[in-house]
Amino acid sequence: MPTLDELMTKLRNEASGCYSWSNGGGDRYAAHTHNYEKVLYCVEGSITFVLESEGKQLELRPGDRMVLPAGTVHSAVVGGAGCTCIEGHR
Repeated sequence: MPTLDELMTKLRNEASGCYSWSNGGGDRYAAHTHNYEKVLYCVEGSITFVLESEGKQLELRPGDRMVLPAGTVHSAVVGGAGCTCIEGHR
């Protein structure tokens, strides 16, 4: 598995405003959008993003990457063990 430092180096090569965040198991994010393209890597644990208008779910585990286009309506549910992710925008 890639380390946080390795993933952050990758992320900084493709996005700006990079930062990390963590949540406890079962935490939820209500449906929302961003006015920028989000690039996200899962570092630890798991999180499932729900692409509301497409009716799709995308589970991310350590090392997985997601690019979310600007304006995409999405929500998320953190896995039982919690998660740590890093993200940036472009």
